[in-house]
Amino acid sequence: MPSPPPGGSERRAGVLPLAAARARLAAARGALFTELLSHGTLSVEIYAPRGVDEQQPHSRDEVYVVASGAGEFVCGTRRDRFGPGDLIFVPAQLPHRFENFSADLAVWVLFYGPEGGERP
Repeated sequence: MPSPPPGGSERRAGVLPLAAARARLAAARGALFTELLSHGTLSVEIYAPRGVDEQQPHSRDEVYVVASGAGEFVCGTRRDRFGPGDLIFVPAQLPHRFENFSADLAVWVLFYGPEGGERP
């Protein structure tokens, strides 16, 4: 990420290349995800499950953007195919997982909003 602008502002603006996100994940040695940015209620991570996706439901709403790879996404009773560039939304507390995914799967993850999720 670029350095904060002069004047002491903690706000960040700029581009985070996928290659830089992958490098930060690799530096976390064996981690499947790492947080890249936090601003207010927004948390941005890169997630790259290997073999089996064992994640549990989350306490906040989340959005995935598929950076690379393909497979199936299971959410509640739905099963959908996904690929690079696809956006996936998951409300808070809903069980979900990636299945039958390629070895190069990497997704941007955006958590946001209050605990328990946004109200429709």
